[in-house]
Amino acid sequence: MLKAMTKTHQRSPSGPPEHSDPNERDESVAPKDGVFALPSHIAGSGTLDRLVETARDYARHAASENTLKAYAKDWAHFARWCRMRGADPLPTSPQVISLYIADLAAPAGKAPALSVSSIERRLSGLAWGCAQRGERLDRKDRHITTVLAGIRRKHARPPVQKEAILPQDLRDMVATLPHDLRGLRDRAILLIGFAGGLRRSEIVSLDHGKDDTPDSGGWVEIMDDGALITLRGKTGWREVEIARGSSDQTCPVHALTQWLHYARIDFGPIFVAVSRNGLKATIDRLSDKHVARLIKQTVEDAGLHPELSKAERLALYSGHSLRAGLASSAEVDERYVQKQLGHASAEMTRRYQRRRDRFRVNLTKASGL
Repeated sequence: MLKAMTKTHQRSPSGPPEHSDPNERDESVAPKDGVFALPSHIAGSGTLDRLVETARDYARHAASENTLKAYAKDWAHFARWCRMRGADPLPTSPQVISLYIADLAAPAGKAPALSVSSIERRLSGLAWGCAQRGERLDRKDRHITTVLAGIRRKHARPPVQKEAILPQDLRDMVATLPHDLRGLRDRAILLIGFAGGLRRSEIVSLDHGKDDTPDSGGWVEIMDDGALITLRGKTGWREVEIARGSSDQTCPVHALTQWLHYARIDFGPIFVAVSRNGLKATIDRLSDKHVARLIKQTVEDAGLHPELSKAERLALYSGHSLRAGLASSAEVDERYVQKQLGHASAEMTRRYQRRRDRFRVNLTKASGL
């Protein structure tokens, strides 16, 4: 069936063709030059070559580094899938894409079936991969849409939400941290992440001042009443206000100023690694994976959900648990929570409110029943 739907040639399942052309492109790897190059009929010059490099640099910043890495992995998986079945990934065929997503939803081998949301994410990655190679993937083609609709109808499930970290949980987690330099840093990460409703990538992207580093995602200004974070998030630039807390032990602004003072940070990334002896801060920005590891470690140390096994307990929490905790516990008008989290709609904010409003309003009694 696959051979009838797409152009094929003989390949070994575990490697390249036996008589491959050494000049043939490897379609599993994105072109190094991207889509920006001078047309053949235009002669290059110093100015034009510089602008080509500038355009490529802007293109590399069109999406976050994590997104680009995920898209590259999606394309590599698809290219390998095609080669294992004697097909070419390019030119991209909607029929082959439909077979690919069907295999993701109901794999014949030992590979686990992907969720609907993961398959949709894969399609986004394939669309990106095609664009990088001068191709266009029509996701609205009937071969793709009908198969995807069937997958949704048969396999769709409600999204599995991570557990919210509520204020008492956060106090218990913070209490497990030592009072050395690493402890000061990690305490500030947890409290700022919670009070600001920040994503883990947003936390580690913060700089001390505006334009301190090229890879900055925002900066912090400490004021008398709190901290003002100017942040470049998924929905564009926004300001996040973090007011001072009622106690120094749990005040995010106090924790941040303590870390900045003792780490002697007055320029560049705010959340950086600490030297091996734990006595000084380095200049190396932390990865967002540190936030995820920190949350899981402090959850374990605090003994949250002792009725569960360690694996089950750690699976409940992620970086988004901080955002969900703020949305679920802040007893204020919903629009303020929406603004803090940077959501474009109130419906998205409600998804973060774990059981907050469940049965609070009794419409059954209100209707007279």
